Amino acid sequence: TSPRTGKFTMNFTVTNLQYSNNLRNPYSARFRATARVLTALLDQLFKKTSIRSVYTGCKMIAFRYPNFLRPAQRIEDTGVDAVCTYKMDSTASWFDQVIVYHEVSNETNGITNLGIYSLDQESLYING
Repeated sequence: TSPRTGKFTMNFTVTNLQYSNNLRNPYSARFRATARVLTALLDQLFKKTSIRSVYTGCKMIAFRYPNFLRPAQRIEDTGVDAVCTYKMDSTASWFDQVIVYHEVSNETNGITNLGIYSLDQESLYING
């Protein structure tokens, strides 16, 4: 039998990627190119965490317009929503979102940097 798959959502805000309408369309060249870069960066990041042996990938679900209810957000900000998956087998049938959150925080210099992107330190949310 093949192992079951677990999922977790990941949300964060990129502060040096200005939102535009073509980021709303998952078929646009800009959405696909941005998703490809972010997916590669998340793959690299999760290979440095405790879930590296069971991590199977992330998929960009949406890019969001900034939420101006939070005063720190600016017009240059873009929200990112991703769904990530991992194998649930006898060695890793659990997912501890607190541990993964802290590992992601450590690997992004305190939730400030993901590759070429700058992050809003208050924006990271991981829900398993």
